[in-house]
Amino acid sequence: MPERIHAPDLTAATAWLNVDRPIGIRELRGHVVILDFWTYCCVNCMHVLPILRDLEERHANDPVVVIGVHSAKFDAEKDAARIEAAMQRYGVSHPVAVDSDYAIWRGFDNNYWPALYFIDAQGRTRHHHFGEGAYEQSEMIIQELLAQNGAEGISREPLSVAGRGLEAFADWSNLRSGENYVGYGRTQNFSSPGGAATDRPHIYAVPARLRLNDWALSGNWTVKKGAAALNEPNGTIAYRFHARDLHLVMGPAVPGTSVRFRVRIDGMPPGAAHGVDVDEQGEGAVTEQRLYQLIRQPQPITDRQFEIEFLGPGVETFAFTFG
Repeated sequence: MPERIHAPDLTAATAWLNVDRPIGIRELRGHVVILDFWTYCCVNCMHVLPILRDLEERHANDPVVVIGVHSAKFDAEKDAARIEAAMQRYGVSHPVAVDSDYAIWRGFDNNYWPALYFIDAQGRTRHHHFGEGAYEQSEMIIQELLAQNGAEGISREPLSVAGRGLEAFADWSNLRSGENYVGYGRTQNFSSPGGAATDRPHIYAVPARLRLNDWALSGNWTVKKGAAALNEPNGTIAYRFHARDLHLVMGPAVPGTSVRFRVRIDGMPPGAAHGVDVDEQGEGAVTEQRLYQLIRQPQPITDRQFEIEFLGPGVETFAFTFG
C-alpha cells in the first residue's frame, strides 16, 4: 500500500443521503474509511453492493466507515430523489454523498465506476481498486489498516460473498460483449442500413444478419447524442451478444408514465433465460429511468440475438451492459 496522500474532503457534495448532516474526512480521523464511487445505472456498481454489506457487517464493531459517492453517468441520475429511490431498491444503508457536480470525483482524480478508495485513520488514501474483483484483497487491506491503527481482535476470516439477482457477480468466463451506448455520441457497431439520422425522426430497419456485438433499430426513432427515443409504437432494438446477462438502461420520456415491452431471444420468448425485470413470456414495462435486467441465461452461454419491442411510444434508451 504505497499511497499516503491526504484524501480530499467531501464538503463539495451537492446533497447527503442516509445521514442527517454532511460528513467530512477530517471528522473521520481514527476510522478506516471505504469510499465507493458508484452510480445506480451501472451494473458493475451493483455487483459491489453485497461486498460492501459484508464488510459493514463483519466490521460492525470496528472503526470502519463505508461512504458511497454517487457520481452520475447519465443526467437523469443526478436527481437526489431518484438516487434515494435506487438506494431503497438496492438496500444501500450507508451514507451517500451526492456528487452531481463531480467535484469529489475530480478531487480524487477518479475515472471509473465502480471505484473503491481506502483511507486510513490519519485521513490518507492508502489504496484504490477500479472495477469489480479483488474482494479478498479489499478485506486484507482493511485488516491491515485497522492493525496499523492499533485495533485488536480483528477478524481474519476470508471474504466469501455471493450476490443474487441483479447483484450476482459477472460471469467473466463467458463475457464477450462490452458496454455500449445507444446515442450517436458514443455508440459502436450500429448496423441499421444508412446509419443514424442524428437528432431527427427517422424510420429504421434491422438488417437480415447481425454480427456479434452489432445492434440495430427498427421503427420510428430519434437518435440523439446520448439516447435513442421512440416516436411511434412497436419500435424494436436488436442486439447480437455473448454474455450471461443483458441489461438496458432506459426510462419513460415523461416521468410517471410507463411503456410496455416484449423481449425475444433468438426469436422466442426467453423462458428460463428471462431477467429479473421480465417474465418467462418476455413481458415487462418501463416505469422509471434505471437499469433493467432483461436476460439471464442458463448454461451453456452462446452467441444469441436479443430483441426488445416497445408496444407504445415515449421510451428513451441509453446503454446496454452485460455480465
